Amino acid sequence: MSDTLTPEELNKALFVNLVMMFSQSTMVGLGKLANPMNGKVEPANLESAQQGIDLLVMLDAKTRGNLDRDEARLLKDSLSSLQMNFVETAASLKKSPPPPAPETATPPTPTPDASSETTPAGSEPKFRKSYGA
Repeated sequence: MSDTLTPEELNKALFVNLVMMFSQSTMVGLGKLANPMNGKVEPANLESAQQGIDLLVMLDAKTRGNLDRDEARLLKDSLSSLQMNFVETAASLKKSPPPPAPETATPPTPTPDASSETTPAGSEPKFRKSYGA
């Protein structure tokens, strides 16, 4: 058995890798797979996921009639799966309320000092002296 691939076999393997690469990237964008860069599942990024799906749709349109049966099935099945996952993820994001905003400390109420007497009524002075008290 030879270790070399024919150009046709190489192109088929590269096509499969391309489809799988876009599929994996889209699933990471949907928050369904761990990001290979940091090993963590990140929150869904629908814009990123949509871009991956759009690339596969374009690939399908540009290669229509030039793929063998297995390649066409792989592309069709990948697109169907990704589109269903996208719809499910988008729907679940709409149902769940957004995470609460982090609480911020309210700024202390300014105390009047001598400098506030020289500012126009209703406006806060730009600077105040504080001596640690």
